[in-house]
Amino acid sequence: MESSKVNLDIPKNFDSLKQTIDISNLILIDAVNNSKNQFHTPVVSSIDGDKIVSRVMVLREFDLKKKIMRFHTDNRAAKIDTFQKNNTATVIGYDPGLKVQIKLQGNIKVHIDDSQTLNAWNGSTARSKKCYSVKDGSTNPIDSPETHDIKDHNVEEGYKNFAVLIFSFYSLEFLYLKSSGHRRSIHDWQDDYKTSWLVP
Repeated sequence: MESSKVNLDIPKNFDSLKQTIDISNLILIDAVNNSKNQFHTPVVSSIDGDKIVSRVMVLREFDLKKKIMRFHTDNRAAKIDTFQKNNTATVIGYDPGLKVQIKLQGNIKVHIDDSQTLNAWNGSTARSKKCYSVKDGSTNPIDSPETHDIKDHNVEEGYKNFAVLIFSFYSLEFLYLKSSGHRRSIHDWQDDYKTSWLVP
């Protein structure tokens, strides 16, 4: 196995389905606070009308028991309306050093100015809070980017623009790439928990 920037004990071979969910859990827990972990910034995809829209987001929380991931965003962003109209979403990440891909299917719930956002805001650094002080909403057309550079500001004022996205997943697909034999598994909690190997 190639060296990775993530210091986790990854098996060279995956012989049981339990290994695949246990390693997925370790990787995603580590990714929350480890910016060197490629899963720290997974791709979140959703449906907007007749389009699939994808964006890279920072993973703020992962809880396998609760089956949730948490992301932060600006409540003025276009994706807020997208998620409120259709909350179906996919989260996927890949670490080339670990040779592991993890894909989760689920639904996103938007939180604005409630206990979820307040707790998340209070747990954020001043650097993270600064992003929400930019005037106007994300991706709106502007004449000059310099007019939106953040200079003098009170980071706490950004809370009014802050939103939390809770992704509740019902399936997790694990893929490990190895020249001698790839391993792919699925873990599904839609009804009773089911898991099986898949053709890689």
